Parts: sequence; C-alpha cells; structure tokens
Amino acid sequence: MPQLVPWLLVVHVMSAIIAFGPTYAFAIYGAQGGKEPQHVNFMVRANHFVSDRLVLPVALTMPISGVLLIWAAGIDLFAAHWLLLAIVIYIFAISFSVLVQRKATIRLEDLTATPPPPGAGGPPPAVLATVKQIRQGGMLLGLLVVVIVTLMIVKPAF
Repeated sequence: MPQLVPWLLVVHVMSAIIAFGPTYAFAIYGAQGGKEPQHVNFMVRANHFVSDRLVLPVALTMPISGVLLIWAAGIDLFAAHWLLLAIVIYIFAISFSVLVQRKATIRLEDLTATPPPPGAGGPPPAVLATVKQIRQGGMLLGLLVVVIVTLMIVKPAF
C-alpha cells in the first residue's frame, strides 16, 4: 500500500514532534523552579501532567504508525538494521521513561509538596539527589531521541 506511506509518515513524524518536543523544555522549567523554591512543586506537577497527558500517550501511539509504515512501505524489518536499532532504542527509552523517570518525578513531587520554610538554607539532600537523577535521565532520554531521529533520517547501512 505505497500510497499510504506519505500519510502514515506525516502521522508518525507529527506524533514524534508532539510527544518529544515539549520534553526539551522540561530542563528550562526545572531550572526556573530551582530559582524560586516556593514554586518548584508547581513546575514538577506541570511537567508530570504534560508527561502523563501528552508525551506518554502520544509516544505510545508511535509503534502503531510505525508498524503501519513498515507494512505499507514493504520494509523488510530484519534487513533494515538501522530500523531495528531505532526500535530497540525506542523500547528502552519508553521503558526508562515510565519505570525510572516517571517514578523519580513523582518522588520529587512528593518531596516538594511542602514549601521550604522561610530562611531555609537550601533544598534537602533528598530533593537534590532526585533532581540530579531526573536531570541525568532527561539528558539520556534527549540523547536517545536524537539518536532515533538520526537513524530514521540517515538510514545508515550496517
């Protein structure tokens, strides 16, 4: 069904933009929250809300459009090593996002539920450790998205 390929490609690419685009702003929101500790919980909750209501649901639709693209284009999945690698990276990234990153965000949401007392000397160690974990996880996920997009565009032969 080659005539479906352009339409499925539009759906697949738009899904990627809608799902992963907002995640690149999360670090900026986090940095702003760190500058205003009384508002950090709001930023954490807002990021969590966007992740749960937009990023994950849209990202989880991508395998459907991807499988339909493979079928419509007649791609031999086992001959397209770049595509297999991209799929494996995607599965790892989504699993990491749900099993690690999401849980850390919920933990940070709980840790920051009560604003710091006036004159507090800085965030508690548990908050700092969780922020560090989320930051590192976000960098990993951002890199994985870049690798997947690169594989999808370049389609290297290996």
